[in-house]
Amino acid sequence: MNLTQVDWVSQFEADENAVILDVRTEDEFNEGFIASAINIDIHRGQDFVTEIEALDKNKNYYVYCRSGMRSAKACEIMNQLGFENAYNLIGGITEWDGEVIEP
Repeated sequence: MNLTQVDWVSQFEADENAVILDVRTEDEFNEGFIASAINIDIHRGQDFVTEIEALDKNKNYYVYCRSGMRSAKACEIMNQLGFENAYNLIGGITEWDGEVIEP
């Protein structure tokens, strides 16, 4: 499901079962990420699928990438793998106006 930043954030903040998932490359992730995000690179093919399958399907996933394209694809994959709640951040981190953690 695609959510605007306002909806994504308000839903995430009210969700005690939430996980933020960054599907960009490790290099992109290391340039800055949304607080508490875990990084699983969608470009890693089968390794991406394997790592996603290891996640708790009972949690709700708030997914983002640079612009919203890769994360939309990641949400589709997650839905196919049996994750009921995967929420794509429209516009990705490029349009994010919240805090960005720089490692």
